[in-house]
Amino acid sequence: MKFIAFDLETTGTVPGVDAIVEIGAVRFIDGQVDSLFCTLIDPRKPIPPGATRVNGITDDMVSGQPLIENILPLFAEFCGEDIMIAHNAPFDSQFLVADIKKHEVPSPKGLVLDSLPIARKVLPGLPNYKLGTLIQHMKIPAGNFHRAEADATYLGHLFNMLIKRISIGGQLPKIENLIALTGKPEFRFPQIERKPKQLDFLGGF
Repeated sequence: MKFIAFDLETTGTVPGVDAIVEIGAVRFIDGQVDSLFCTLIDPRKPIPPGATRVNGITDDMVSGQPLIENILPLFAEFCGEDIMIAHNAPFDSQFLVADIKKHEVPSPKGLVLDSLPIARKVLPGLPNYKLGTLIQHMKIPAGNFHRAEADATYLGHLFNMLIKRISIGGQLPKIENLIALTGKPEFRFPQIERKPKQLDFLGGF
Protein backbone atom coordinates (compact mmCIF):
# COMPACT_ATOMS: atom_id res chain seq x y z
CA MET A 1 0.00 0.00 0.00
CA LYS A 2 1.22 3.49 -0.83
CA PHE A 3 0.31 6.49 1.29
CA ILE A 4 1.71 9.72 2.72
CA ALA A 5 1.72 10.34 6.46
CA PHE A 6 1.87 14.04 7.26
CA ASP A 7 2.02 16.34 10.26
CA LEU A 8 2.19 20.07 10.96
CA GLU A 9 3.64 22.22 13.70
CA THR A 10 1.89 25.55 14.25
CA THR A 11 2.01 28.73 16.32
CA GLY A 12 -1.31 27.86 17.96
CA THR A 13 -4.59 26.02 17.54
CA VAL A 14 -6.78 28.36 15.44
CA PRO A 15 -6.65 27.83 11.64
CA GLY A 16 -6.59 31.07 9.69
CA VAL A 17 -5.30 32.96 12.73
CA ASP A 18 -2.33 30.91 13.86
CA ALA A 19 0.30 29.87 11.32
CA ILE A 20 2.09 26.74 10.13
CA VAL A 21 5.78 26.67 11.10
CA GLU A 22 6.69 23.18 9.86
CA ILE A 23 5.37 20.57 7.44
CA GLY A 24 6.53 16.97 7.50
CA ALA A 25 5.32 14.42 4.96
CA VAL A 26 6.64 10.87 4.55
CA ARG A 27 5.68 8.57 1.67
CA PHE A 28 5.42 4.90 2.61
CA ILE A 29 5.35 2.10 0.05
CA ASP A 30 4.65 -1.45 1.24
CA GLY A 31 5.46 -0.53 4.83
CA GLN A 32 8.78 1.18 4.13
CA VAL A 33 9.78 4.85 4.00
CA ASP A 34 10.20 5.84 0.36
CA SER A 35 10.64 9.63 0.34
CA LEU A 36 10.36 12.74 2.52
CA PHE A 37 9.09 16.29 2.23
CA CYS A 38 10.00 18.31 5.32
CA THR A 39 10.58 22.02 5.84
CA LEU A 40 10.38 24.81 8.37
CA ILE A 41 8.21 27.78 7.37
CA ASP A 42 8.45 31.47 8.24
CA PRO A 43 5.08 32.28 9.88
CA ARG A 44 5.55 36.06 9.51
CA LYS A 45 4.82 36.44 13.22
CA PRO A 46 6.54 35.66 16.51
CA ILE A 47 6.12 32.12 17.78
CA PRO A 48 4.41 32.16 21.21
CA PRO A 49 6.47 30.69 24.06
CA GLY A 50 3.80 28.06 24.65
CA ALA A 51 4.17 26.73 21.11
CA THR A 52 7.96 26.69 21.41
CA ARG A 53 7.67 24.69 24.64
CA VAL A 54 5.68 22.05 22.75
CA ASN A 55 7.65 21.72 19.52
CA GLY A 56 11.00 23.36 20.29
CA ILE A 57 10.77 25.59 17.21
CA THR A 58 12.02 29.13 17.82
CA ASP A 59 11.85 32.43 15.95
CA ASP A 60 15.53 32.10 15.03
CA MET A 61 14.90 28.68 13.48
CA VAL A 62 12.17 29.97 11.13
CA SER A 63 13.82 33.28 10.26
CA GLY A 64 14.63 33.27 6.54
CA GLN A 65 12.75 30.02 5.88
CA PRO A 66 10.29 29.77 2.95
CA LEU A 67 6.82 31.30 3.15
CA ILE A 68 3.76 29.04 3.19
CA GLU A 69 2.51 30.23 -0.23
CA ASN A 70 5.81 29.11 -1.77
CA ILE A 71 5.84 25.76 0.02
CA LEU A 72 2.28 24.62 -0.63
CA PRO A 73 2.69 24.12 -4.42
CA LEU A 74 5.79 21.98 -3.75
CA PHE A 75 3.88 20.05 -1.07
CA ALA A 76 1.02 19.46 -3.52
CA GLU A 77 3.47 18.23 -6.16
CA PHE A 78 5.09 15.83 -3.69
CA CYS A 79 1.77 14.40 -2.53
CA GLY A 80 0.12 14.17 -5.95
CA GLU A 81 -2.90 11.89 -5.78
CA ASP A 82 -1.58 9.59 -3.04
CA ILE A 83 -3.75 8.74 -0.03
CA MET A 84 -2.84 10.99 2.91
CA ILE A 85 -2.92 10.07 6.60
CA ALA A 86 -2.89 12.43 9.59
CA HIS A 87 -3.57 11.88 13.28
CA ASN A 88 -6.55 14.06 14.17
CA ALA A 89 -6.67 14.98 10.49
CA PRO A 90 -9.27 17.79 10.80
CA PHE A 91 -6.76 19.89 12.78
CA ASP A 92 -3.97 19.68 10.20
CA SER A 93 -6.36 19.82 7.27
CA GLN A 94 -8.08 23.00 8.44
CA PHE A 95 -4.74 24.80 8.70
CA LEU A 96 -3.80 23.73 5.18
CA VAL A 97 -7.23 24.56 3.74
CA ALA A 98 -7.06 28.07 5.24
CA ASP A 99 -3.74 28.76 3.50
CA ILE A 100 -4.73 27.04 0.26
CA LYS A 101 -7.77 29.31 0.00
CA LYS A 102 -5.97 32.44 1.19
CA HIS A 103 -3.12 32.15 -1.31
CA GLU A 104 -5.05 30.34 -4.09
CA VAL A 105 -2.37 27.70 -4.51
CA PRO A 106 -2.40 24.05 -5.66
CA SER A 107 -3.20 21.38 -3.10
CA PRO A 108 -2.78 17.60 -2.80
CA LYS A 109 -5.44 15.66 -4.68
CA GLY A 110 -5.55 12.44 -2.67
CA LEU A 111 -8.07 11.22 -0.14
CA VAL A 112 -7.29 12.28 3.45
CA LEU A 113 -7.82 9.70 6.21
CA ASP A 114 -7.83 10.31 9.96
CA SER A 115 -5.85 7.70 11.89
CA LEU A 116 -7.32 8.77 15.24
CA PRO A 117 -10.82 7.22 14.88
CA ILE A 118 -9.32 4.23 13.05
CA ALA A 119 -7.03 3.58 16.03
CA ARG A 120 -10.00 3.86 18.41
CA LYS A 121 -11.82 1.14 16.48
CA VAL A 122 -8.83 -1.16 15.95
CA LEU A 123 -7.32 -0.74 19.46
CA PRO A 124 -10.24 -0.33 21.89
CA GLY A 125 -9.73 0.23 25.60
CA LEU A 126 -6.61 2.40 25.68
CA PRO A 127 -6.45 5.24 28.24
CA ASN A 128 -6.13 7.78 25.41
CA TYR A 129 -5.34 7.87 21.73
CA LYS A 130 -2.56 10.42 21.54
CA LEU A 131 0.09 9.53 18.98
CA GLY A 132 2.69 8.97 21.69
CA THR A 133 0.41 6.59 23.59
CA LEU A 134 -0.32 4.57 20.45
CA ILE A 135 3.35 4.40 19.47
CA GLN A 136 4.25 3.12 22.93
CA HIS A 137 1.37 0.61 22.93
CA MET A 138 2.44 -0.78 19.56
CA LYS A 139 6.09 -0.85 20.68
CA ILE A 140 7.26 1.28 17.76
CA PRO A 141 10.78 2.66 18.43
CA ALA A 142 10.55 6.43 18.92
CA GLY A 143 12.48 9.38 20.25
CA ASN A 144 11.12 12.88 20.66
CA PHE A 145 7.65 13.92 19.51
CA HIS A 146 6.17 17.21 18.25
CA ARG A 147 8.44 17.72 15.27
CA ALA A 148 6.70 17.26 11.96
CA GLU A 149 9.05 14.82 10.23
CA ALA A 150 9.42 12.57 13.28
CA ASP A 151 5.69 12.51 14.05
CA ALA A 152 4.81 11.81 10.40
CA THR A 153 7.29 8.93 10.36
CA TYR A 154 5.90 7.45 13.60
CA LEU A 155 2.39 7.84 12.24
CA GLY A 156 3.26 6.02 9.04
CA HIS A 157 4.60 3.04 10.96
CA LEU A 158 1.53 3.08 13.21
CA PHE A 159 -0.85 3.17 10.25
CA ASN A 160 0.93 0.24 8.65
CA MET A 161 0.45 -1.77 11.84
CA LEU A 162 -3.23 -0.80 12.09
CA ILE A 163 -3.72 -1.90 8.49
CA LYS A 164 -2.15 -5.27 9.24
CA ARG A 165 -4.52 -5.73 12.21
CA ILE A 166 -7.56 -5.43 9.96
CA SER A 167 -6.18 -7.24 6.91
CA ILE A 168 -7.71 -10.64 6.26
CA GLY A 169 -5.54 -13.33 4.73
CA GLY A 170 -3.01 -10.73 3.68
CA GLN A 171 -5.70 -8.82 1.78
CA LEU A 172 -5.54 -5.10 2.54
CA PRO A 173 -8.80 -3.40 3.54
CA LYS A 174 -10.63 -1.51 0.82
CA ILE A 175 -10.47 2.28 0.89
CA GLU A 176 -14.22 2.54 1.43
CA ASN A 177 -13.85 0.36 4.53
CA LEU A 178 -11.11 2.64 5.88
CA ILE A 179 -13.33 5.66 5.28
CA ALA A 180 -16.15 3.89 7.13
CA LEU A 181 -13.82 3.22 10.08
CA THR A 182 -13.21 6.95 10.46
CA GLY A 183 -16.95 7.56 10.85
CA LYS A 184 -16.58 10.69 8.72
CA PRO A 185 -17.43 11.63 5.14
CA GLU A 186 -14.74 11.35 2.49
CA PHE A 187 -12.45 14.39 2.57
CA ARG A 188 -10.12 15.89 -0.02
CA PHE A 189 -8.41 19.27 -0.14
CA PRO A 190 -10.12 21.93 -2.26
CA GLN A 191 -8.68 22.44 -5.71
CA ILE A 192 -8.46 26.20 -6.21
CA GLU A 193 -8.27 27.67 -9.68
CA ARG A 194 -6.44 30.94 -9.31
CA LYS A 195 -8.32 33.73 -10.99
CA PRO A 196 -6.67 36.89 -12.32
CA LYS A 197 -7.29 39.93 -10.18
CA GLN A 198 -9.49 42.45 -11.94
CA LEU A 199 -10.01 46.10 -11.24
CA ASP A 200 -13.54 47.34 -10.86
CA PHE A 201 -14.27 50.41 -12.89
CA LEU A 202 -17.11 52.77 -12.15
CA GLY A 203 -18.52 54.50 -15.20
CA GLY A 204 -21.43 56.75 -15.95
CA PHE A 205 -22.69 59.72 -17.84
